[in-house]
Amino acid sequence: MKTQLLRADRPEDLACAADLLRNGGLVAIPTETVYGLAANALDPAAVARIFEAKGRPQDNPLIVHVASMEEIPPLVAQVDPRLSALADAFWPGPLTVVMKKSDRIPAVVSAGLDTVAIRMPSHPTAHAVIAAAGVPLAAPSANTSGRPSPTRASHVLTDLDGRIDAVLEGGESEVGVESTVITLTTDPPTLLRPGGITHAQLEQVLGRIQISPAVFAQLRSNETAQSPGMKYKHYAPKTAVTLVKGSFEQYKRFVDAQKTPVCAVCFRGEGQSFDHAIEYGLAGDGNAQAHDVFDALRRIDGAGCARALVRCPDPSGVGLAVYNRLLRAAAFRVIDLEIRIPVLGLTGQTGAGKSTVSALLAARGCAIIDCDLIARTATDLPAVQAALCDAFGSDILRDGELDRRLLARRAFADAAHTAALNAITHPEITRLTVEAIHQAEADGACAAVIDAALLLDSDLTALCDRIISVLAPDDVRLQRICARDGISEADARLRMAAQPPAEYYASHADLVLHNDGDLSALQQAVDAVLPD
Repeated sequence: MKTQLLRADRPEDLACAADLLRNGGLVAIPTETVYGLAANALDPAAVARIFEAKGRPQDNPLIVHVASMEEIPPLVAQVDPRLSALADAFWPGPLTVVMKKSDRIPAVVSAGLDTVAIRMPSHPTAHAVIAAAGVPLAAPSANTSGRPSPTRASHVLTDLDGRIDAVLEGGESEVGVESTVITLTTDPPTLLRPGGITHAQLEQVLGRIQISPAVFAQLRSNETAQSPGMKYKHYAPKTAVTLVKGSFEQYKRFVDAQKTPVCAVCFRGEGQSFDHAIEYGLAGDGNAQAHDVFDALRRIDGAGCARALVRCPDPSGVGLAVYNRLLRAAAFRVIDLEIRIPVLGLTGQTGAGKSTVSALLAARGCAIIDCDLIARTATDLPAVQAALCDAFGSDILRDGELDRRLLARRAFADAAHTAALNAITHPEITRLTVEAIHQAEADGACAAVIDAALLLDSDLTALCDRIISVLAPDDVRLQRICARDGISEADARLRMAAQPPAEYYASHADLVLHNDGDLSALQQAVDAVLPD
């Protein structure tokens, strides 16, 4: 199929787009929110082509676009009396309203639900095309399913060239994120998807409106998507994305601590602080962020980095819509750097007695975060295992269990494979570690201790207020390793030689604890770390 590029400023091209739509074609049209992939909403075969072209799951409902209020009554079982107030306030505009559907709406449009989502776009080209076609248009975003939504015709062509009949070029989308979706089928009404019309604006018209938990968290396995944009992962580039909460200073420290290059997606004026940066909007300006966010997400893949760390917007006003999209682009992977208790990093050479220091700190009321256990938990996550199978072969997963020895042999075969392993596992290890720190806060711990043998080689150092290295004389370490692991002195020396020297641990630490076996002296040193 050859995709035609039509222009909105040519009447003959508008007429061509309308004719294609009346006859079962697919045309990407500009709207004030994002470009939509339109088809005749009353033609099940045409709508089915939308799902095919996008690779869109069949359980994800579509929005029906109309050009006038007169088009709505045949589409719904009954016009909700509150619709008039919403239309007066926000239509034409970036608001979608869900009501009970009529029999005229094909099941493929509503994903089998008994409701239909309707909106009246304000973009003059969208309005003109709907009116000229003479039929309501089902139109999700004109992108490959799961990818960032398109705000320019070039974005559409990148994803769908050769898979749809035409793209109608109408300039850059003004709002930049999809419409707000509210359902009137609940009491009180429910905000299903935030957008350019804010929760506060809706409440000024209708009174109390609840916010669906799916705005902030993924749907549970038994839940049905009531609106587009509620699926688990959405709007995502190919590059792994992590959302980072905190001040710019906290964010910069975290980015700078990364051991491999990352793409820093930050606010306007901040990019000059990083080697690889993409800016989106202004800090505190939800409208500017919404306008830029999808273009920024699309640019990430060209940055040449394995991971992207995105500055978290303020989730209020239109910023809530930006936050919602970024949550899904990051598959809900969030690093919250706003930590209120001290965080200590604990590391040291094998046999130095790090576990003894850990136990003494625990006795003083610290929460101990064992990064060996965290790493194991991370590699048990289905998404991580799927990524590991893609990178290292599906045979590393046998009967649902990860063959850790086989994975290790392949992952540590060379530096490139090790880097691939780290790119997959480190973001989840960091996320789980931060979650454990916040749980320690909630549990009333006086401090959190990140216990990690490889702490100094990880980005976890950015979380630490102080780093403690535990050292001991080589002869003491030798005896401890032999006794602890039941191995020969020769094997113990090999393990010791595989680690950096004591000077490395000392030079990267804020505090060095010497554990030569004098437990009383060690206790005093630990007490000094956490004064009363």
